[in-house]
Amino acid sequence: MPMLLSCADPLNPRRTDPHFAAETAKARQLGAGVGLIDHDLLAAGDAVAAVRSIPRDSGPAWYRGWMIPSPAYSALSEALAARGTQLLTDTAAYRSAHELPGWYPNFAPVTATTRWLPSPPGRVPDRATLAASAAPLGAGPGIVKDYVKSAKHAWDTACYIPDLTDIDRLHRVVAAFVAEQGDYLSGGIVLRAFESFTVGDRRPAEARVWWLDGEPLLVGPHPDTPDECPEPVLDRVAACVAHSDARFLTTDLALRADGAWRVVEVGDGQVSDLPAGIDPTPILAALLDAPAR
Repeated sequence: MPMLLSCADPLNPRRTDPHFAAETAKARQLGAGVGLIDHDLLAAGDAVAAVRSIPRDSGPAWYRGWMIPSPAYSALSEALAARGTQLLTDTAAYRSAHELPGWYPNFAPVTATTRWLPSPPGRVPDRATLAASAAPLGAGPGIVKDYVKSAKHAWDTACYIPDLTDIDRLHRVVAAFVAEQGDYLSGGIVLRAFESFTVGDRRPAEARVWWLDGEPLLVGPHPDTPDECPEPVLDRVAACVAHSDARFLTTDLALRADGAWRVVEVGDGQVSDLPAGIDPTPILAALLDAPAR
């Protein structure tokens, strides 16, 4: 049986971070070993120290914890491998689900038209570069994000672009987004065509679907709308998931105004949040029963 790795409580490194305590408790009930990673040390660049409490030669493991940038995940994987622990999601598969350029090609038929520009934190692409990137999206509204996150909390100033052909406005919104993200901007700038959904424009009711090896494990609410859980039609999305390099991933789905179920976001299942009150048993039982590959 694989081990479950999670994050240690910063105030008590021998205990699980309270946000994930219910999951590690359930994993123990299911007979799995649990190891705790120091997420702060990992984020600070010391992966070797971050995994020093993981027993040596623990074998295969799944991670369920706080989000990890792809370079830090690679360092984590290497540090664990040096101690005899193999993450069941390797670095390439993690990046393919965690970052938009990795998942978009497979999901293009069921998500908004998107273009992206690699860019480091703090750098705002010039107007001509942004115009060239936005041109394939056509006229109409769009949103800006990075490879992992948007700034939905600053919707009008750093997320939503009323007209993608208004290059001055586009540049202002992108500049505000870059400032919002600061050192945490991930990968680069992403421009996506805006799609209208059936329940509001800023926060439609979304379903989060958890997948393992191409099969849906759980259809539940999105953490941002925990009291609403639509029942999406999964056939077209399942066909896209089947071609993903990632074994364990999530898809956030919303119903577009024309009645089509659309993918709003894809994520690696190891770092996707489970809303409070949702029983983790179906997910953990499947993970702990999954064969190593």
